[in-house]
Amino acid sequence: MLVVVAVFAALVLVAQMTSRRAPEGSTSAPTNATAQASAAPLGPRPDELQMVRRDPKDPMAMGDINAPVVLVQWTDLRCPFCAVFNRELLPVIDKEYIQTGKVRLEVTDIAFFGAQSEKAGAAALAAAQQGKYFEFIKVVYAAAPEKGHPDLPREKLIDFARKAGVPDIARFERALDDDALVTSVQAATATAQQLTVSSVPFFVAGRSALAGAQPIETFRKYLDDAVKQAG
Repeated sequence: MLVVVAVFAALVLVAQMTSRRAPEGSTSAPTNATAQASAAPLGPRPDELQMVRRDPKDPMAMGDINAPVVLVQWTDLRCPFCAVFNRELLPVIDKEYIQTGKVRLEVTDIAFFGAQSEKAGAAALAAAQQGKYFEFIKVVYAAAPEKGHPDLPREKLIDFARKAGVPDIARFERALDDDALVTSVQAATATAQQLTVSSVPFFVAGRSALAGAQPIETFRKYLDDAVKQAG
């Protein structure tokens, strides 16, 4: 674990130093949610960092289980730049990289902005339990303000679940009130902080990191380089 932290910390440092838009494109402290596999899952590659999951049953992932590159994303549902990424950049990345089998996306919800971020992350996990993770976060991010952190009380999260097509709202509400999901978000946040992730959205592809809602041209170069390095 110490080796992973050291390697990851170096990636974070590089991302923060090279990210021209990080101060305005990241915030400090799409398509179907089901993970598609074109073949039997091979599991993480030997050169991939430990946070890569490649779980064929992962409801918070999209794309080919055996895609050459896994794009790992840390996000907070109250982060305005995470909303920009989801609304403006993810549809392009989905079309050009995920649907073409080049990249698989794996998302982790963390909470940098207080108790409402923790509850929102728990709501995302509750939606994921019913196979509606990406539909849920799409609705949340679509309603996000241009600036600032949205207010996400329990009632609004339940309304978002309805709009996202979560089939069993009573089950969603029970899960939302389960402290275990909040604990999961807190644990994911602690792990991200241990890995020195200090802003969202934050990405790792292969052995390269990127911070912020960068222009699509930056993401294209970043992902093209990762795919090339993956062979």
